Amino acid sequence: MNKNDFAPLPPMGWNSYDYYDTSVDEARVRANADYMAAHLKEYGWEYVVVDIQWYAHGAGSRRDQYQYIPFSRLEMDEYSRLLPDPARFPSSADGAGFRPLADYVHSLGLKFGIHIMRGIPRQAAHAHTAVMCQTSPAVTAADIADPSSICGWNPDMYGVRNCAGGQAYYDSLMELYASWGVDYIKCDDICNTNIYPQNPYSARHEIEMLSRAIQRCGRPIVLSLSPGPALIGQANHYKTHANMWRITDDLWDRWSDILQMFMRCELWQDHVERGCYPDCDMLPLGRIGGGFGPGQERMTNLSRDEQRTLMTLWCIFGSPLMLGAEMTMLDEWTLSLLTNREVLAMRTPDCRPRQLFRTPDEAAWTACDAKTGTIYTALFNLSDEERTVSAADPELYLAAGAAVPQGLSGSAAQAFTELWSGSKSPAPGAVLPPHGCCVFRG
Repeated sequence: MNKNDFAPLPPMGWNSYDYYDTSVDEARVRANADYMAAHLKEYGWEYVVVDIQWYAHGAGSRRDQYQYIPFSRLEMDEYSRLLPDPARFPSSADGAGFRPLADYVHSLGLKFGIHIMRGIPRQAAHAHTAVMCQTSPAVTAADIADPSSICGWNPDMYGVRNCAGGQAYYDSLMELYASWGVDYIKCDDICNTNIYPQNPYSARHEIEMLSRAIQRCGRPIVLSLSPGPALIGQANHYKTHANMWRITDDLWDRWSDILQMFMRCELWQDHVERGCYPDCDMLPLGRIGGGFGPGQERMTNLSRDEQRTLMTLWCIFGSPLMLGAEMTMLDEWTLSLLTNREVLAMRTPDCRPRQLFRTPDEAAWTACDAKTGTIYTALFNLSDEERTVSAADPELYLAAGAAVPQGLSGSAAQAFTELWSGSKSPAPGAVLPPHGCCVFRG
């Protein structure tokens, strides 16, 4: 249903949040872009995304007290549009914005993205600064800001009213970002405005205004909506106006977080299609937590089996993949998870995901590539004990409305290849360790 084709495949890339939180700077973005170009680009990884508060002066400097310093000074132009903090992003000085950094990322054959909060800066509304609006030149931020619409966890913005001036503001914002060369926008506090439990989709009109502004800006910009959990009743609206939307709140390196994604993926499995991707959130792999204060930096708390389970579910489901680690510190194990071509090949909208079964102890998923006829079967041990998990019965596939693998219809043994190990099997089944998985092609 999406009216653009800016994301023909689920986006793959790096986002600064899981390691740097609010403290990311230009040198670190460039270093991670260099690493991606050298080690990951050939596997399909391409987006380099600067996450939250790139515009805030002193961001991260009081992390022992605040994640977001209350009402700190924000870098802003005369039209109420946020600009990069030149102390952290020196190439943005003198009005250059993110153009020099985007140009550098593009020179590596990669794409550049930024995080934004929905709405207009509170400091703009309070100062009555101008909004770029040709039809009403006198309109100000105070005219379009809605002080009753706020974010529960970030103090930077007011929501924007559903009016011509509000649309003009979003149009000017996307025009600016297009001039910088932005390829991807992660908009926060918009997918589920969870501070308002009686109206969790209160930003519906801002999604529409943002979508229209992207269509008008003259540049293909992928639109990602956060945070989740996305509202299943709004699935068609998400698909009409965005390319991806979060189906969970922030996901971290806890098995309980991974476990609940099996339910969420089942809920959203019918809504994965070209250009429109329910988003399972970032990959908390490798070294994370460096910007979250003393003692928070760590290697992921997920076991190796849990990491493989995460990658397998995300890939067979067709979720976008956004790595949160400091890439220059990636170890060989983590790199091997991110560069398995056979597993990554499942991430195409030609593969429509389907859950075969799920119990408290185990789950199975399948996907059939409509172009090649390749059938994948992923098996998961959700329990805390070693367990045999199998999907060798053709009736499982038929009952789920899925294609039956040819190897289950009487063909020769050794028809199935396990994609992590390369081992062969006569049927999709294995003894799996606690929280472990396997995935077969055949």
